[in-house]
Amino acid sequence: MFDTLTDRFDGIFGKLRGKGRLSAEDVDEALREIRLALLEADVNFEVVKSLIGRIRERSVGDELSKALNPTQQIVKIVLEELTQSLGGEAMQVTFEAKPPTVVLMAGLQGSGKTTNSAKLANLFKSQGRNPLLVGADLQRPAAVEQLRTLGAQIDVPVFSEASDPVQVARSALEEAKRLGRDVIICDTAGRLAIDTELMEEVRQISEVLNPHYTFLVVDAMTGQDAVTVAESFHTTLALDGVILTKLDGDARGGAALSVKEVVGRPIAFASTGEKIDEFEVFYPDRLASRILGMGDIETLIEKAEAAYDEEEAEEAAQRLLEGSFTLEDFLQQMQQIKKMGPLGNLIGMMPGMPKEVRDVEIEDSQVARLEAIIRSMTPEERAKPELIDGSRRLRIANGSGAQPQDVSGLVKQFAEMQKMMKQFGMTPKKPKRKGGKKSKKRRGGRTTAKGPAPMADPSILLNEGMAELESLPGSLRLPGLPEE
Repeated sequence: MFDTLTDRFDGIFGKLRGKGRLSAEDVDEALREIRLALLEADVNFEVVKSLIGRIRERSVGDELSKALNPTQQIVKIVLEELTQSLGGEAMQVTFEAKPPTVVLMAGLQGSGKTTNSAKLANLFKSQGRNPLLVGADLQRPAAVEQLRTLGAQIDVPVFSEASDPVQVARSALEEAKRLGRDVIICDTAGRLAIDTELMEEVRQISEVLNPHYTFLVVDAMTGQDAVTVAESFHTTLALDGVILTKLDGDARGGAALSVKEVVGRPIAFASTGEKIDEFEVFYPDRLASRILGMGDIETLIEKAEAAYDEEEAEEAAQRLLEGSFTLEDFLQQMQQIKKMGPLGNLIGMMPGMPKEVRDVEIEDSQVARLEAIIRSMTPEERAKPELIDGSRRLRIANGSGAQPQDVSGLVKQFAEMQKMMKQFGMTPKKPKRKGGKKSKKRRGGRTTAKGPAPMADPSILLNEGMAELESLPGSLRLPGLPEE
């Protein structure tokens, strides 16, 4: 969504880095370009005016003049003020000591309330909660059935009945107590901002439920109109936060940068894809960092920790350093990387990635081809790739839809990777002792410390896996990555 804005910031900061010292004219020119970039991204004019004013005030003061590197200081100021415009800190949802905690979902028709109600329930369930989904959308045909289908996918019960929506909300409170559910998520009918009848209905539902949190589901593709919608709903319901959907789309992103300052309510959650688990807490500082092209290492690590089993990761690292890492292990690593989401999204989170690599369209089908080659091997061949001769290579190629030279390239590069990692795992020679005596030379045996190899964090394996993918030859190389 923010690719164009990120490219603009790259160009603006690139010009500043080419200058040793910054004059007042340099700063003014950079601020003009930043203002234009934000307006082109469909950010609300008042928000842009406020943001540029805060950046200018800090840039012309002592904070910049005392900096050793003025350009880096400007980048820091823009990052901090952009984070502030996005909300400053992530919204913390607290649960009532006396359950149930009630969440009311509201929004326009087609904004994604039903799907995001289930996504929110799935997130709460992963945090150890026992949610109940309530279908109070009796206007749209099959809306309740859709909610039941989604609830079945995440094993969360759905309550609804053939009565009016207000009565459904009232009965849901008793149902939650009967089932011992500690969170209620109520999906309401979509409405137009000018639909006074439906706005009155959602207000009555809110009075019955007395929700602890009222979230407005906003489609990020609507641009500045999303801010107008949020203001309208806030007048009726007193919103607590916003759930921004389709953050993975190709819109310009103005809604995300505008809603907090205009409405005064933070973005609480963001939907980053169509899958039920592509839903996360909204972190303003992380999104600001990604907009400025600085990556998002914290989210990347969290995804790695969720995808990787700690014991398996330690065992794989141990085998990697000992040189016993097999193609079967490599296959498992690729499968775990795929759990973290599309490769293109992961690369966008990596700090320091050049624009040329960030902009590359990386298809997961490229990884699928590698998987197909490895799966076409026998268990013995995966453990000992050196067994693969001409006839075996042809059989593997035919079974995977690849070329024999692709199989050869994979085996060759994997053998080189094994050799390199085995060298990393070797214990260095001890220095000479005082008095001139040489230390005894080790004659084989263990080259690593006992116990599992220590790991800084699971993202280490991610980086190793990406390096392996980049080194593959020919048509197996991910598109757009540099040739050797």
